[in-house]
Amino acid sequence: MQKMNYRLDGRNVFFTSDTHFYHTNIIEFCNRPFKNMEDMNETLIANWNKAVGPDDIVFHLGDFCLGDSRKWNRILDRLNGKIHLILGNHDLRNFRKSYAERFESVAMQTHIEVDNQKICLNHYPFLCYDGSYDGVWQLFGHVHTNRNDTGNDAARLKMLFPTQYDVGVDNNDFTPASYAQVKEIIEKQIRQSKKGGYDLP
Repeated sequence: MQKMNYRLDGRNVFFTSDTHFYHTNIIEFCNRPFKNMEDMNETLIANWNKAVGPDDIVFHLGDFCLGDSRKWNRILDRLNGKIHLILGNHDLRNFRKSYAERFESVAMQTHIEVDNQKICLNHYPFLCYDGSYDGVWQLFGHVHTNRNDTGNDAARLKMLFPTQYDVGVDNNDFTPASYAQVKEIIEKQIRQSKKGGYDLP
């Protein structure tokens, strides 16, 4: 793993979370539109590589893959980009040294700056975080938000700052979201909050 450069140019930065490669049960649990686990894996890989180029930077905010080292390496062999992993709850159960070094960095939490925008990255949404009142973004996953149903966490998610956003695949057409896309969404949420409230996109 290389030392992380925490100040980045937004033109080639992407965010995603909760791919859950090789996790069959996630299809029913999150009502994902896939026939089976193989269909899910192949669609996620195709969508990823369509959006992300070989030299792009991807921050994966956890719950990357289930299974042994062969499965992790099989997926990593096929994905474009330089991937930084923020560990999720499923990763902590499955993480092994044999593929840890395939990632550019591995951390429980990371703070970065993209085009002068400070961003806190964690697998989980925070009720409060450093800089939350000063325009710092917090990107997260874990809750599997989608546009039709925010599930068991719906009530809690209404308490989030407009500068927070779920970058998980369920909330982003099963595709990594570019910095530009996230910026547009958060700026819209901020505008809506100033008018008296906003709904999660």
